[in-house]
Amino acid sequence: MAAIGVVATLTVAEGKNAEFEAVFAELAAAVRANEPGNLFYTLTRSRTNGQLYRVLEGYADQAALDAHGKTDYFRAAGPKLGPCLAAAPEIEYLDAV
Repeated sequence: MAAIGVVATLTVAEGKNAEFEAVFAELAAAVRANEPGNLFYTLTRSRTNGQLYRVLEGYADQAALDAHGKTDYFRAAGPKLGPCLAAAPEIEYLDAV
């Protein structure tokens, strides 16, 4: 099965950038340490809008993506990240070609 990409677009509330980035750093460290099917998991911030972030993710296959969403640390991050957001996340799934 082909690799899968994910782009998560997150708009962070004013004054919440540092908190958001700290929580995300913990999550990213856990993903990298515990998910062999994760190819990359990178937080980026827009150069033109400091409140707009995109998470660039890559997974070896659908099973790896599914496993990511079921981890305890991913589920625990949601309630910590949620109060930092100004809008609902937008998630796009991509198939490698």
